[in-house]
Parts: sequence; C-alpha cells; structure tokens
Amino acid sequence: MPVVETLSGLERRVDLSVPVADVEKQVDSRLKSLARTAKMPGFRPGKVPMSMVTRTYGPELRLEVINTKIGEAFEAAVGESKLRVAGMPRVEPKADAAVEGEIAFTATFEVYPEVKLNDLSTLEVTRAEASVGDEEIDRTLDILRKQRLSFEERADRAAADNDQITLDFVGKIDGVAFEGGSAEDFAFVLGQGRMLPEFEDAARGLKAGDTKTFPLAFPADYGSADVAGKTAEFAITIKKVEEGVLPVVDAEFAKQLGQAEGDVEKLRADIRSNLEREVKSRVQARTKSSVMDALVKAAEFDVPKSLVSDDTERRVASAREDLKSRGVPNADSMPIPAEAFTEESERRVRLGLIVSELVQAENLQAKPEQVRGKIEEFSQNYERPAEVIGYYLADKRRRAEVEAVVLEDNVVAHVLAKAKVTEQKVSFDELMGTA
Repeated sequence: MPVVETLSGLERRVDLSVPVADVEKQVDSRLKSLARTAKMPGFRPGKVPMSMVTRTYGPELRLEVINTKIGEAFEAAVGESKLRVAGMPRVEPKADAAVEGEIAFTATFEVYPEVKLNDLSTLEVTRAEASVGDEEIDRTLDILRKQRLSFEERADRAAADNDQITLDFVGKIDGVAFEGGSAEDFAFVLGQGRMLPEFEDAARGLKAGDTKTFPLAFPADYGSADVAGKTAEFAITIKKVEEGVLPVVDAEFAKQLGQAEGDVEKLRADIRSNLEREVKSRVQARTKSSVMDALVKAAEFDVPKSLVSDDTERRVASAREDLKSRGVPNADSMPIPAEAFTEESERRVRLGLIVSELVQAENLQAKPEQVRGKIEEFSQNYERPAEVIGYYLADKRRRAEVEAVVLEDNVVAHVLAKAKVTEQKVSFDELMGTA
C-alpha cells in the first residue's frame, strides 16, 4: 500500500507506480482492436499492417493507458487512506526512484480540511425588517404616472424644468459652424441633463418665438475631440414649449396598468402586493448576507489552495465573458489579474465548506415540498404562474437552482434560531436603493 506523506497543512504526496507489462498488455490489446477497423490510404479497412497501426496510434494509446493506470493507482491509494481529495492532483514522473519494469510517478494533492463549527449561539446577526404603507403605494403610483407623462403645447409658457421644448440651434467656433453643432426641430426635456448645463440654462424662461445667443464652454473631456475644451457661440430659436401633464389616477389609468375592471382600489391592492413581495425578497437577501458574514467566521481552518484557484479562474472567465457581452474589444486577450478575485474566492470557498458541514450535520437539505413551494412563490411574479411552475419542474437543472436557494434558506433559518439576533429596521428607500 503506498504511503501518503503529509507535506504541510492540507498538502499531501504519494508515490505511485504501474507495471510496464500491464501497460504494454493493454496497449497491445487496444491496438489489435483498432486494427480491425483502421483505415489508411492504399489499404482496405481492417487490412492495414499491424506495424503501421502501431507506429501511427501506439504513442497516443500508450499515453492514454499510462494516464488511466496512474489515475486508478491514485484513486486506490487515497481510497485506502480514506482521504477526500480537493481539486486535481499534480502528477509528475519520478525517474530517480524508478524500479526496473515499473513506471514511477509522484502525485501531490490537497485534501479537504476538517471543519469544526463553533457554537452557533455565539454568532451575532441582524435580521432586517421593512414594511409597505400607503405612502410607499402613493409614491409608486407617482412613478407610474411620471412614466406615462404626456406633453401639451402652451403658447405663452416660459420654459421650465420638466417642460419639453422644441428648438433650432446653430453652434459656431471662431465663427465657423462645426459638425454636430446645428439642428432643426430638436426636442428635449429641460432639467434631465440631456444637454450641457449652459445650454439648458440659456433655454430656461424662453417662450415660443424667442431667440437667444450665448457662449458655451465644452468640457476638456467632452466626447468629441474636435470641440473638447473649446468655447462655442450658440444661437437658439424656441419653436414650441410643452408642459408635462401627469395622468389622473382614475379607472382609465387603472386599466392601462392591467386592472381590467378599472378599479383604483384594486390597483392599489395589486401594487401593495407587488411591493410586499419585493420588500420580502430584499429583506431576506439582507438577512442572508448578515448570516453568511457571521458564518464565515464560525470555524477556523486552512482552505485548499486548489479550490481557491479554481474559483478564481471561473471568476476571471466570467469577467471576460461579461466584457465580451458588453462589446469590449480584445476581451479575449485583455489581461485580467487573478489576484483581484483571490480574496473573494477564498471567502466563497471557506463559506461553501462551512455551509456544507452545517447542512450535513443538521440535515438541512432541501426537501421536495420546499422546492415546490419556492417555485410556486417565484411563479407569483409572472402573469402565467402555471407556465412558470411547469418550466422549473420540467428541467432537472432548473430544479437544482431552486434547491440551492432553498438550501440556503434552510441554513439561514437554522442560524437565526441559534444565534444572537438583532432586529434592524430598514427604511423603504434604503431597501430599494433610492435613499
């Protein structure tokens, strides 16, 4: 039985060997099998001379057989030692210790650490709380109204923020018009930052038919290099001023938002229900984050470097794919330093090992009825819930994604039942990121 040597921490090493005779026997068997169907120019299938088959395919087959034999020897060695291997082993030839008739190798690898969790009652976590009231519903209605803003022309209205103005303009630098500096019947809404501040300031207070000439200094970092850092003179003529008109919250408005009966109170109830689902989701996410932050400190152990490296490589690949999806040129060859992800990868691996240990120790695996319940909960966010349920139930991979969510929910619930929990009131604006 090979002796597994402890190098340091989680790193182990074992010497392996395979008999050359076993390798050659299997190579010979594969070559004979291959020769029965081998095709080469000038020969009928199965009639290629054995010497040519051996010369053509022998080296590749021998390497495959050696790799297979080494893999089997490695699996047997770690199996007898009852070791859980983390990541892929590094296998290297061991020429200085070769025994005649054997091929010797050294396999260096890492093992999973023993994870001993601290008493969960010592952990401190915060449980977020938030509520949805009439004020939040009113503000959501205001947002929905602004999304359906219409504009009505006002003959004598002085242009103000949130008005839409239509104008002609001509911009010149040193008396010469420049590309992109002129337009006719150009419309924009004042106060939304679409135009440079000096341009909007000049238009404010003007009425239809008014004209104005003013200087405008382009920023040094302006998008067009031809005008960046230069001062232009603009002449504008206001053609039309339109005031923004918000729709009234009435039966017609309710129908536009999908309330078939045009019942405003039912519309408000729908909005409340949607907001409560979103608030619940975000509150759970905040609480889960607090639990995971606490859990990552719940045990001290060495983290397998190979697992950290694997996670880092995946994150680099994901970052590269993200750049490609954004249309960034040279995304395939752009240097992305792995070191930028190492700290987070180590945290992810550590947390994954802790969660795995907790799940096994406390039997927190996702149960079928929990998965079904979570899918039904997801489905309420869509117009056709039954189709969403069928979508998840019909595919094993999709169900696995939901199982992972349920498993995390089980871990969070277990920790909350054991740890020191502080209730944290979170405002609606802070929770939604609008504070």
